Amino acid sequence: MQVIQDALRSTDLPRPSVVTIGNYDGIHLGQRATLEQLVARSRALGVAAVVVTFDPHPLRVLAPKSAPPAILTQRQKERLLAELGMDVLASFTFNAELAAMSAETFVRGVLVGRLGVRELLVGRRFTFGRGREGNLELLQGIGRELGFLVDGVVEVELDGEPVSSTRIRRAVAEGQVDLAARLLGRQFTLTGEVVSGDRMGKRLGWPTINLMAEGELLPVEGVYATRVFFPSFPAAFDSVTNIGTRPTVYESHQKVIESYVLDFRSDVYGEAIELAFHKRLRDEMLFPSVMALSAQIRRDVDSTREYFSASRRS
Repeated sequence: MQVIQDALRSTDLPRPSVVTIGNYDGIHLGQRATLEQLVARSRALGVAAVVVTFDPHPLRVLAPKSAPPAILTQRQKERLLAELGMDVLASFTFNAELAAMSAETFVRGVLVGRLGVRELLVGRRFTFGRGREGNLELLQGIGRELGFLVDGVVEVELDGEPVSSTRIRRAVAEGQVDLAARLLGRQFTLTGEVVSGDRMGKRLGWPTINLMAEGELLPVEGVYATRVFFPSFPAAFDSVTNIGTRPTVYESHQKVIESYVLDFRSDVYGEAIELAFHKRLRDEMLFPSVMALSAQIRRDVDSTREYFSASRRS
């Protein structure tokens, strides 16, 4: 997949194309439905499948305090889009100039003039452009005038509610990582580097790896059944992950993400890993002693083994 940064200034935009527009944070079940349809139409027409997105998120410019935390890092987003078969990710720098541009100007000048759009796929409630004036009705009107098709994709629902990035953020922030997985169509993951810790886990008999997360969105504090993917190993490993401040051993507000990896003893400091969240086991707790904490970790490990064993049998 070709990634084009600052696409408004680029001279390398593909044409003709089938296009979708959106932030595509999460690449969740609803977005996947649109993207899969986009790829199918692009292959049928023999043209490029193009995702038009904006960076940073428009709210970071227009209303910074209201800007949501990103579900995906840029690298995660690019990898997932490539796996779905996208040909081009055209990222438009969202700044004052773009914010002031009317939706019609963007469609005529960019989508038609530079991308040669043949078909445009957007959600039925999609809005964009200055004052969010661009909507499905406006796009369809311009499409009829200029000769391209606009399709409003039906929302995907789960448990009677639309699948959305907002719903996923709420689920993750509340620790409902199993619900987030159902909405995403895969586990919620964090990526980042394994960094040195204080080795307290090792002193307790449970050596851990500490993750310096790249992402903005973290599950609520607590203990989770997780899986760790190491690039230097051919397999993923079951793990128990604590997110929190470890109140039993420290009087500190510094949050850490530390994982005890089951049946694993290799040195992986400095590696870039991916940590997938499967189930929340419990709240982070204050124990009367480190011995009581160690006993609870043993129970967490047993619960994690049982969870993944049952998952593999089902």
